[in-house]
Amino acid sequence: MRTLPSLLAASALSLTLSAPASAIDLEAMSAEERAAFGSAVRAYLLENPEVIMEAVAALEARQQAEQAAADVALAAQHMDALHNDGFSWVGGNPEGDITVVEFIDYRCGYCRRAHPEVDALLAADGNIRLIVKELPILGEASMTSSRFAIAVKQLAGGDAYKAAHDALIALNADPSDAVLTRLAEGLGLDAGEVLARMEADSVSDEIAQTRELARALQINGTPSFVFGDEMVRGYVPLDAMREIVAAERG
Repeated sequence: MRTLPSLLAASALSLTLSAPASAIDLEAMSAEERAAFGSAVRAYLLENPEVIMEAVAALEARQQAEQAAADVALAAQHMDALHNDGFSWVGGNPEGDITVVEFIDYRCGYCRRAHPEVDALLAADGNIRLIVKELPILGEASMTSSRFAIAVKQLAGGDAYKAAHDALIALNADPSDAVLTRLAEGLGLDAGEVLARMEADSVSDEIAQTRELARALQINGTPSFVFGDEMVRGYVPLDAMREIVAAERG
């Protein structure tokens, strides 16, 4: 059974949380009244600690909703760069009714975990367009890997890029010149030409433009996805991807 002080504290706390800031003016209280009010609220919270968890959950839900709305606005603002930058690899169904954009780093463990699940999503749903954005953020090996993939794309086209992409995402060794030479030769390419192209301004420009887009979208980790107009920061399991795609289709 709640005591009178706890009931008063509950009422005061409810007013504090739901009413305009001017409804309770602590400055108008005397020192004794403020002390009594604080003690009553403290006693109520100690007696009903679940209220704190409810308030935290409500705050987190509100913050998540606000972040989601802000992300939708950000994606809409930069949709042309997301979908039509003129250089990012496009896979899946180029005419698909849903576009999924993935920002990846080849040395990212969660990108590696997501890779087969993204492939499974595309295999099961023939109406998705996938766009891959190279975002090397995890050091020199990441940058080298992205430069190799982009160089392959520029020299040999999308199919060769996809093969290089799949190999790099599974590569456990450091991407040394020797390792990349073998990889290029395995793709039937001139390894010397690929390694030379890796240092080209055209490769650097692609990476710089993608980094600028990521900065504008407030993306600072990989993988990050944009499903339609919904941005998802971090790894997404296959079932969740399917649910997001279904929701985007309405």
